[in-house]
Amino acid sequence: MNTPQSPIASGFNASTTAEDVIQGIDLTGKVAIVTGGYSGIGLVTARTLALAGARVIVPARDQAKAREALRPFPNLMQESLDLADPASVDAFADRFLQTGQPLHILINNAGVMAPPLIRNAHGEESQFAINHLGHFQLAARLWHALRDADGARVVALSSRGHMRGGVDFDDWNFERREYDRWLAYGQSKTANALFALKLDEVGKPHGVRAFSVHPGAVLTDLLRYMSVAELRAAGAIDDDGEPIRPPANNLKTPEQGAATSVWCATSHQLDGMGGVYCEDCNIAEPLPADSKEPRGVRPWAMDPALATRLWKLSEDLTGHTFR
Repeated sequence: MNTPQSPIASGFNASTTAEDVIQGIDLTGKVAIVTGGYSGIGLVTARTLALAGARVIVPARDQAKAREALRPFPNLMQESLDLADPASVDAFADRFLQTGQPLHILINNAGVMAPPLIRNAHGEESQFAINHLGHFQLAARLWHALRDADGARVVALSSRGHMRGGVDFDDWNFERREYDRWLAYGQSKTANALFALKLDEVGKPHGVRAFSVHPGAVLTDLLRYMSVAELRAAGAIDDDGEPIRPPANNLKTPEQGAATSVWCATSHQLDGMGGVYCEDCNIAEPLPADSKEPRGVRPWAMDPALATRLWKLSEDLTGHTFR
């Protein structure tokens, strides 16, 4: 039986921090991978897991930037990974698998938001390629390490951006329709949620549970493709270009933004659960397609039939399966 997409009495809320949810959790002996864990909420996520005792690996595309960011945290192990490059994903997975370690926590945190049209070497639109396909391939390649953990969790960072729409299976790669960077972002974030839904179904018999997460609105490098006008319209900066600090504009701090990822990856409140979209350290409420509420999860991001269709497409595009 699937976990109901319905809030529980978690005792947490939007202001909860990663430090709050990790209290009482001992991750000694556990191994975690946090993609993009060298900036923003990824860095907070990685260091929170490490402080609880986990051995945390941080694969990064920008090695120089990661080296500088991780310098104060010698217990975070830097690795190399470019999610836009399937060969890089394979190489990273091969290096990890050669160590023979089980993988207890995989947090697919890295991502890109609203860039101009960029395609990887395979001709795939960058947001779908990085946010979804790269992470799909990574999880598939690490599948045996996840199964060997005898109880693993995978957390896929989705977003409230999924409300912009579902996956366009007829033209997911923007080959016939005009490219819209925000529609492409929304599509990739819906894909993240559908991936977690299907992975939980596939993984449940093997003790692997999966969750998707909306971390909240956080001022990070993810916003680098947004103009000053867009940031001002979104309430992220004032007329002088200075950040508007929470809670005046409902933004979260990185510590609050990382909380739901850490909660899904570690909380005993979620033992035996999975396949749900979460926000504010709780399972999100399902809302109808036409809802204007800036919260919850929409039908196209929690549809098992769409999740299965995306899974097959992803297997075909990456050439990898979970076997």
